[in-house]
Amino acid sequence: MLNINKTIENGKAAFSLEGRLDTVTSPSLEAELKDALEGVSELTMDFEKLEYISSAGLRVLLAAQKEMNKRGTMKLTHVGETIMEIFEVTGFSDILTIE
Repeated sequence: MLNINKTIENGKAAFSLEGRLDTVTSPSLEAELKDALEGVSELTMDFEKLEYISSAGLRVLLAAQKEMNKRGTMKLTHVGETIMEIFEVTGFSDILTIE
């Protein structure tokens, strides 16, 4: 299960994810991002309550990063130890901006 809270204002989108980003839930995040990114130049994703991310979730993040490279910036905040470990093992920590 994944809860997605989003705020879009003045060209800035903020997503807060809670739960698991996996094969079952990643299509819903992908759809939310696709709808939200039009006209957005700054994307922030808060991972404070994200418990797990699978390769399907990583794929969605990679697609979002590629899209935001054309439009502006994307950063991840409050990345927990478990998720950070996955980013480091997969090399995503080199691709993504993590604060």
